[in-house]
Amino acid sequence: MIRTEALDRLPVRTAVPALRRALDDRGVAVLCAPPGTGKTTLVPLVLAGLTGEGPVRRVVVAEPRRIAARAAARRMAWLLGEQPGGRIGFTVRGERVVGRDTVVEVVTTGVLLQRLQRDQELAGVDVVIIDECHERHLDADTVAAFLLDVREAIRPDLRLVAASATTDAEGWARLLGDAPVIEAEGVSYPVEVLWAPPARPVKPPHGMRVDPALLTHVAATVRRALGEREGDVLCFLPGVGEIGRVAGQLTGVDAEVLQVHGRAPAAVQDAVLAGSSGGRRVVLATSVAESSLTVPGVRVVVDSGLAREPRTDHARGLSALTTVRASQAAGRQRAGRAGREAPGAVYRCWDQAEDGRLARFPSPEIKVADLAAFALQAACWGDPDASSLALLDPPPAGAMGAAREVLEAIGAVDGGGRVTERGVRMSRLGLHPRLARALLDGAREAGARRAAEVVALLSEEPPREYGDDLAAALRTARRGQDGYAARWKQEVRRLSSSLGSGSPGTGKGGSDDAAVGLVAALAFPERVARARGDGAFLMASGTGAELRDSSRLRSAPWLAVAVADRPSHAASARVRLAAVIDESTALLASGHLRVRGEEVRWVDGEVVARAVDRLGAVELAVRPLKQPDPELVRGALVEGLRREGLGLLRWTRDSEQLRLRLAFLHRVLGSPWPDVSDGALLAETGAWLEPELSRARRRADLGRIDAGQALRRLLPWATGEAARLDELAPERIEVPSGSRIRVEYGGEQPVLAVKLQELFGLAETPRVAGVPVLVHLLSPAGRPAAVTADLASFWRDGYKAVRAELRGRYPKHPWPEDPATVPATRFTSARLKRS
Repeated sequence: MIRTEALDRLPVRTAVPALRRALDDRGVAVLCAPPGTGKTTLVPLVLAGLTGEGPVRRVVVAEPRRIAARAAARRMAWLLGEQPGGRIGFTVRGERVVGRDTVVEVVTTGVLLQRLQRDQELAGVDVVIIDECHERHLDADTVAAFLLDVREAIRPDLRLVAASATTDAEGWARLLGDAPVIEAEGVSYPVEVLWAPPARPVKPPHGMRVDPALLTHVAATVRRALGEREGDVLCFLPGVGEIGRVAGQLTGVDAEVLQVHGRAPAAVQDAVLAGSSGGRRVVLATSVAESSLTVPGVRVVVDSGLAREPRTDHARGLSALTTVRASQAAGRQRAGRAGREAPGAVYRCWDQAEDGRLARFPSPEIKVADLAAFALQAACWGDPDASSLALLDPPPAGAMGAAREVLEAIGAVDGGGRVTERGVRMSRLGLHPRLARALLDGAREAGARRAAEVVALLSEEPPREYGDDLAAALRTARRGQDGYAARWKQEVRRLSSSLGSGSPGTGKGGSDDAAVGLVAALAFPERVARARGDGAFLMASGTGAELRDSSRLRSAPWLAVAVADRPSHAASARVRLAAVIDESTALLASGHLRVRGEEVRWVDGEVVARAVDRLGAVELAVRPLKQPDPELVRGALVEGLRREGLGLLRWTRDSEQLRLRLAFLHRVLGSPWPDVSDGALLAETGAWLEPELSRARRRADLGRIDAGQALRRLLPWATGEAARLDELAPERIEVPSGSRIRVEYGGEQPVLAVKLQELFGLAETPRVAGVPVLVHLLSPAGRPAAVTADLASFWRDGYKAVRAELRGRYPKHPWPEDPATVPATRFTSARLKRS
């Protein structure tokens, strides 16, 4: 029996007529409706014709999370007075509850991606709703791009709705071809904001770590909220671990403490979404409760201000979720949960002054995540570089390049980026491509069942209490009775089934420990790591890795690192989950990284020549080379010059001055005078350091190369301009006294430092290549007396003051009133009289 009264109360009903018209006219629409208005439950029922309005159509609703997909299906079935599996069904990874009468099916975006790859037409589907598109999950962006391709090429009749909990819909409207934006007003009550920062500063989050002091403060804030306010409390925390720790600190509160996250048992999820049975509740939730789920009875929100987002360190081959400050948009969504049914309050566990510095929106996943799975999906779709896909944000070129390298290494795409048969099979396993490779190749080497068991462990990281030893975690999961073990066993069954009974290697023997290590190494070949001592390891990627002091893995000679993160302040990654392997397993899994050859490098200030057998950055065997390739030696010497500078060559005063003269001419006159900057000289070593550089074998040989003689090779001999070097940039200038004074070329202007008396009678400032020199006029003792680039002006205006100051100090030297009328001299007045 349809619950008509409940349906009529949903605020989104007022927007339904406009939505229908938009779909009839354009086939696409953007629906903006706040959480709790019924956009996820009423709209699919109406569009499917299950409320008695319009023809019956098959509707697929794509949700970003499994918990949201199950909850939406159960809610819609309840509104129709049914159970899931009838006219309302759902499909998530490892669970399918549908029947032959199913009209509305709720799926995860990942499941919909798989369907589109198998059946681009989506035969039998009339409407697709992409829910919570504002969250910008990568799967949702990809699904939208594929569906737009389908509408344009083969299914113009397919109706498409992008449903968002925010009014920031302009981008989606543009993407859908200027689709109409339909806005539904929510029933929202006032929410009082209370700023509740910790009394003392807490450490900012890094990696997965959250300062325990902040979690203690959040728990205290929940207790405070229970004492100050009525109704249920919804507390937002970044992850499962933090939820568990805060729950442990709420023992004894006068309320039922419930935990809502993707790993929570279905019974707990149902209990939370069903509402209170009488007493007060504290619901500890991840961001899944921001917009995907409506928790009834909530009057108070406690917001930790943290969230989890994916991050990838392509240089080190590390990717994981990381803890970040939640965006302003997330803060608004969370606060709004307190005002769905009555006036409420939000306690924000940060200072008000910080709020304006938060990011406005969360980062789109396509900009920050590992793109290997996306790149494989794009390749399977026939667009390997995703250049023709309609995406709100294009994938970063660097991340796509790194993804392509991974896919080529595991055989999922060929050298041109086109998907292989193996890649197609990988894409249909519902796994990250790395894990798909581990499952397929691990089944051949270790047996299908054990490969499935290990990959299931790697798909969802085990709880911390399982420890950091992957093999021990496997044994714990096998005998475990907790929620994680139940999900793990279900995933093992799914993966085993996907391999099929005819999968090669199903009868292989060997120990569990060896199988675990091999499969983990196959998944993450760049993370095989050899011990360096004292719990430290070096991964094939070149990243250092360290184990906790209490880890039982510290004595292992090799590890296959499954999970690691690198705190911002640390030089090495921190190993969170790994398996013991031996060298033969490392070579089997990471053979594509093995390189044998001669290495001649500049190390610690000298040329080092070795024959090296290495696995990525890990050196397996090394022996010295007696007669290394001369070209490799030359390259090492050039690297030494780049690292330590051209000072490794022999520079005399004259050669340094020659370089400054050439730099001056290049700056003033340009070509053909050469650029002699460090960068230019290092880029053209063959033009000026040969043949000496090719004859050199070590650092000492560089020190024997006369840099000045080498620089003269760069002079413009071919044009004849080289002969004008001394004319255009002379080393010395003859002054009226007859002295030849050195010109210094290090500054913006050439500098002529000369005793004042030696310039008597010189009216015009000397010029070099048309540039007036900067004259440093010196006292008879050689100390600076004045600086001028205009001698005529100095004799007219400045000389009198200098004369008045210095004539008493140097009475033996001439100080005529008119310096233009006396000869220049290097000598004292007495010496001049004698001569």
